[in-house]
Amino acid sequence: MSKKVIVCAYHNVGYRCLEELLRQGADVRLVFTHEDSPTEEIWFQSVRELAERHGIPYLTTDINEPANVAKVREIAPDLLFSFYYRNMITPEVLEIPRLGALNLHGSYLPKYRGRVPVNWAVINGETETGATLHHMVAKPDAGDIVDREKVAIAFTDTSFDVFTKVTEAAVTVIARSYPLLASGTASRIPMNLAEGSYFGGRKPADGLIDWARSAVQIYNLIRGVTHPYPGAFTYLDGKKILVWSARPLPGSAEPGVVVTENPLVVGTGEGLLEITSLQPEGEHEVAAGSFAAIVHPAGKRFASP
Repeated sequence: MSKKVIVCAYHNVGYRCLEELLRQGADVRLVFTHEDSPTEEIWFQSVRELAERHGIPYLTTDINEPANVAKVREIAPDLLFSFYYRNMITPEVLEIPRLGALNLHGSYLPKYRGRVPVNWAVINGETETGATLHHMVAKPDAGDIVDREKVAIAFTDTSFDVFTKVTEAAVTVIARSYPLLASGTASRIPMNLAEGSYFGGRKPADGLIDWARSAVQIYNLIRGVTHPYPGAFTYLDGKKILVWSARPLPGSAEPGVVVTENPLVVGTGEGLLEITSLQPEGEHEVAAGSFAAIVHPAGKRFASP
């Protein structure tokens, strides 16, 4: 007999992991997802549309609301999954499913617990991350590990590139784990939080470039928050400039000072940074060379306002 399942899901990981559960014949009785935010660039697949296509009831209200907790109790699921659901699920709800409540996290736990783990891994210059399925407890990303899969981060990868790899790893983990969870034979590896790390959320303002940092560190920030994320930025003559792509180069110059215009090369705390694509606020994104041909920033300094 197939197990009754409730899924809390959003984003591409939510879509693909729900899709995999359905492929495996899971009896998904209810889906909790989110309304899309008008202030967020929606570049990912819709969990709501997937639920509609399969005739699965869905709600966009918080699973923790009393009426929704009552619905969960009424369904009495065997398993509850959270796939990039953005609300912390209360212990009251976590105790309901008979075989466990599990979360798919976008890192190789216990490293990068917390928010936006893929972006943080790229920003910090990591060479690998992963996807982890673990039991949920009151503390975020801290319960026993069921399964995990590593992915490599290339030096040229953006966060979008890595997120795509992590999504595939997440599907692999669910494909392996669901039959074991349904049969009650899945592994439980206690999570050693002392071996890991925790990172909080990021705001668009956190993309401000500090030119005193090394060229590699600035490059990692740029590729960590480039499209479809809000972007890294700096200021020139008081005007905000979004920097969408760049690459580190050997050499030295005063931090923030424009060394050459075409290519557009800027000094940093260690090494040089060639900016290849940028966008003055309120204008279109352009190649850095064409921007420099108009503005002639040589000798000027990129800086904070």
